[in-house]
Order: sequence, then structure tokens, then C-alpha cells
Amino acid sequence: VQLQASGGGLVQAGDSLRLSCAASQHTFSNYAMGWFRQAPGKEREFVSGINWRGSWTDYADSVKGRFTISRDNAKSTVYLQMNSLKPEDTAVYYCGAEVRGVGSVYASDYDVWGQGTQVTVSS
Repeated sequence: VQLQASGGGLVQAGDSLRLSCAASQHTFSNYAMGWFRQAPGKEREFVSGINWRGSWTDYADSVKGRFTISRDNAKSTVYLQMNSLKPEDTAVYYCGAEVRGVGSVYASDYDVWGQGTQVTVSS
């Protein structure tokens, strides 16, 4: 499977963005998906995850209440709706696919990664 992330951009604090991650295979519906981010000089960190059927979701404490993950298995796409963006949300955002389907907060559990999309939030 290949993943294509999109939707990043330059916004002001308080604005919203919606990231999308499209998968190349119909077996997408079997995978858990996750969003991670990496800021310059920092390690990749978990942002949000969703299992194969959407019954499990999780969020980093820093984004709870502001970000929402969702998936459309018919379109083989996972979304990350980001509201009330803050300058500290600035990072490259990566989507990952976990073949087991159960979901995880650990990057090492994900099997395939997209290329990343830059999100920059100005103050």
C-alpha cells in the first residue's frame, strides 16, 4: 500500500486545516491509521490514531478537543480535522498504516508511511 498525505499549508493561529491521507489499495479498510508529526529538531510524535472500523480513536493530550480523526473506507482515506491551530502545531505531519488494524500510539507499530505534509501556524 502507498499513502499520499495532503492538505497542509500556512495558516494563522486559530485557523483550521483538514489533512487527508489516501491509500492506494482497497485493503485500506483492514488497516489502522495514525497521524504523527515531527517538528525541526524533535522526534516524531503521535498525534492521533483510529482502528480499522473506527471504534477506537486516540489523541495526544496536546491536541485533544481540537483535532478529530476520521476515516472513509469507501474512499480509502483518513482525515485529520485540525481546529484552533497553535504555533506549536507547526510540523511535518505524516500518516501511517498499521496492518494489524488495532491501532497504536507508537510509530514503531506502523508498517507504511506517507511522505508528509507541512503544517505551519503563524502567531
